Amino acid sequence: MHLAYFTEQPMSAYPEEEGRKAGHTALMFSNRFYDRDAASQLYQDRITEYKLVEEVGFDGIMLNEHHNAPFCMQSKCNIFASILAAITERVKIVLLGNPLPLTENPVRLAEELAMIDLVSQGRLVSGFVRGGGTEQLAIGVNPAYNRERFEEAHDLIIKTWTEPGPWRWEGTHYQNRVVNPWALPLQRPHPRVWIPGIASRETVVWAARHRYPYVCLNTSVEDTLRVWKLYAQIAEEVGFQPGPEHRGYLLRVHCADTEEKALANARQFTWMQGEFTGLAHPVWSAPAGYNPAKQRQVLVEIAHGRRVARRDVGFEQQIENLRIIAGTPDRVVEQLRVIMEATRPGIFMIWGNDGFVTHEDSMRCIELLGREVLPAVREIAAELDLKDPFEVGAPVSEAAAQQQPSALRA
Repeated sequence: MHLAYFTEQPMSAYPEEEGRKAGHTALMFSNRFYDRDAASQLYQDRITEYKLVEEVGFDGIMLNEHHNAPFCMQSKCNIFASILAAITERVKIVLLGNPLPLTENPVRLAEELAMIDLVSQGRLVSGFVRGGGTEQLAIGVNPAYNRERFEEAHDLIIKTWTEPGPWRWEGTHYQNRVVNPWALPLQRPHPRVWIPGIASRETVVWAARHRYPYVCLNTSVEDTLRVWKLYAQIAEEVGFQPGPEHRGYLLRVHCADTEEKALANARQFTWMQGEFTGLAHPVWSAPAGYNPAKQRQVLVEIAHGRRVARRDVGFEQQIENLRIIAGTPDRVVEQLRVIMEATRPGIFMIWGNDGFVTHEDSMRCIELLGREVLPAVREIAAELDLKDPFEVGAPVSEAAAQQQPSALRA
């Protein structure tokens, strides 16, 4: 099993009352409330935490990115990935990931990722995402072309990594007269590609068709099993049998020396869900064209009070149904076993902190996870035969490398 650590890199150093007054803290929440000193310190703290993550035995560090929002201070995950490439020696650098529709030059992105793979000596896992709805508005990309741009950018990047240049790309959204970079990944045919998501049917189908592992982001057990069922159906259609190496799961887990301390810190996970100051207006989260019309209609009705949002996100309920796991190491291991037996992932991402959890408490959580939880989890994984993509030695998505790009080639 591949065990990775994750944090959104949240920045809670802004006046809560202003967030409540605005009713949102993403996209249109004014950056006049931004605290430069706190932001600088946050990055220093994260670097220290990530060093400890490697020291205590995690297999990987997962990074993501968001824009115009204090709940995630990584506006470019490749920046921190390059830092990690230089300051770590063993852990995989797992990007989940670069939002492809936001890039104006996929070849330039392919070069950046290749450099990270080279500096890290082949430790990059390059995940790709569509990016949230607010990201489309923050960067100024037409949401209606989100999926088209995602798929074309992916095809162009894979071809850049695998087909010697020079050649030309004339696509629908991207045009490159010359593709011939002299920075190519160390890994062959290219770095592994993992695809994260919540429950988008289209993305699950796309990932399965490319034989990419799909990582469920803190979904319920029920929703996760539905994803695996759909993935397996598509896998059968394209001719392979998926296993744990194709299944990833991200879960919020906080470990402390006492149950009381762990629960108090774990409550901060609801900070990002709006219990404190909220995130984004639902219409901004799903701008016109970004999602299917039916899904957008639901969000608009919620925004205008004509529909009640599904609210199974109360802290106590999430603790009860194991959407959040918190406690001493023994308690955490006990609950992780339940999740592992139910979902059977070969890739497990532990989301360790959020909100106002202090650097000191984050460090202690990482230490307890690494020293006491991970060894027990590895034993459970061995018992359940939950092998990850590296253990299986599966090829790096040869199916994707063989896909016919959607662009015309000269």
